[in-house]
Amino acid sequence: MPQLKLTYFDFHGGRGEPVRLALAIGGVAFEDHRFAYPEFADVRQTAPFGQVPVLEVDGVKVTQCDAMLRYAGKLAGLYPADPLQALYCDEVSFVVEEAGIKIGPTFRMTGDEQKAARLTLVNGSMPVYLRWLEKQLLAHGGEYFADGRLTVADLKVFVDIRALNSGRLDHVPTDLVQQVAPALNAHMERIAALPAVQAYYAQFAK
Repeated sequence: MPQLKLTYFDFHGGRGEPVRLALAIGGVAFEDHRFAYPEFADVRQTAPFGQVPVLEVDGVKVTQCDAMLRYAGKLAGLYPADPLQALYCDEVSFVVEEAGIKIGPTFRMTGDEQKAARLTLVNGSMPVYLRWLEKQLLAHGGEYFADGRLTVADLKVFVDIRALNSGRLDHVPTDLVQQVAPALNAHMERIAALPAVQAYYAQFAK
């Protein structure tokens, strides 16, 4: 097994969290290097493109969160072997990532500018992608997004929906998901209730 080190912000969310979850659920050993936001200026000096997460595999630094997630999923047994199911898995992951790219610039905004930008998303692209995800979930049986079992696509959506519901995103209503795509909330609750997921978060509650 390769030596793995994942470098990302010290919080339960964002682009690094699905990778952490996949490795932890699969019992894959890795160094979970977390840092506080004020340290980012130093971290980005040696990060590819100056961005995180960064996954080091036997000392080689790898960028791009969805590439990392697919790799972690393969190591953890959470990525489909069937090409079509893998396609469904990737499709979901990339849609969530695309939604994240849209909201990303708003984190550098404040005040009325941030409010206007986020409300534009709340009233525009957010409901579109949430409804699409719900449709995909229901089309594949209602429990998982691909392969009839837990995959990294479920983890990617789980982290995203939990963030939308958290209240940490100013000007994004905490009931947006419930109003637009309630099946995604039910999915989030099922993933959160999995023993492996509960065990992962329990270690941080001490």
